[in-house]
Amino acid sequence: MRLLFRLFLYLFLFIIIFVVGFYFWASSPNFPKSDYAQVKVNQFTPLITNDSIYSIITYNIGYLSGMTNNLPIKNSKSFYDDNLKLVKSQYKKLNADILTFQEIDFASKRSYDVNQQDEIATLGYNHVAQAINWDKKYLPFPEFPISMHYGKILSGQSVLSKFKIIDQERIELERNTTNPFYYDRFYIDRLAQIVKIQIKNKIVIIINVHLEAYHSETRLKQTKKIIEIFNQYNKEFPTLLIGDFNSDIKNENASINLLLNIPKTGNAVFDKKYPKTFDSEKPTERLDYIFYNTDFIEFIDGRVLTEFNQASDHLPLLMKFKFKKHGRITNSKIKTP
Repeated sequence: MRLLFRLFLYLFLFIIIFVVGFYFWASSPNFPKSDYAQVKVNQFTPLITNDSIYSIITYNIGYLSGMTNNLPIKNSKSFYDDNLKLVKSQYKKLNADILTFQEIDFASKRSYDVNQQDEIATLGYNHVAQAINWDKKYLPFPEFPISMHYGKILSGQSVLSKFKIIDQERIELERNTTNPFYYDRFYIDRLAQIVKIQIKNKIVIIINVHLEAYHSETRLKQTKKIIEIFNQYNKEFPTLLIGDFNSDIKNENASINLLLNIPKTGNAVFDKKYPKTFDSEKPTERLDYIFYNTDFIEFIDGRVLTEFNQASDHLPLLMKFKFKKHGRITNSKIKTP
């Protein structure tokens, strides 16, 4: 009896040690945090126009998973290849100067280890700022089959530019403190990616964000933080605050209303009807925005890019603009509040 008790005790201890060890391994990163913000330079041949009008596109690309994003579905490699082909063909036609992304994969198992950022950059984007916000060895979703849980997840936000990127800073926004600890270990970091770009003799600040989707109080706190960051630059530089804000004005106490009320700040492609960006199949919400400081930037034109179809569950947003006056030219590092 005593021997049997010992065997059960050893088995119990083994299970505890295995579960704890597996938990920490599964939720551990593939790379050191020092590698989470990188600026890369390519050697492609960009097609740059010589006029004074520039263009920028923001796109929650949903790692090219289309309308299956966040669903327990395993898509084929050809599914992702076709979506990438569609996206690249549309970007080639549009020939925008700057592209910004949220939920883009930097070679993850779920999207067949294709670096989506680098593939799109081959269109002529020699300057790339990469900010990782999800780096895991294991993801417990969907519940079945368990084989889908294993494999690298490496995803985040990205800015591709035909003009030189001088500097980048990756800022982690406040997390949802109500998440259970075991859930939080696998959750993504919500980011403000601050990128400084030199366009001829002007310094332009791009603040690329992806805010909390599931907890309104946390999203509100994050919104207040990015307003603080935006206000740090918008008096001195042409500044664009851009990305997926996960907020629509029709929702009660929507955090996006704080941004709509910032003085001397424009909101591209936004009127009483405000064209919708989510979901891409039957859009009913506006979650993606481009804000800009009107003292420095003049809105020329823009639209929601419906021709991207369902490559993602979001639709991209295009803005064409020109500069009103020069911002300060500096080589100093970006400083956050």
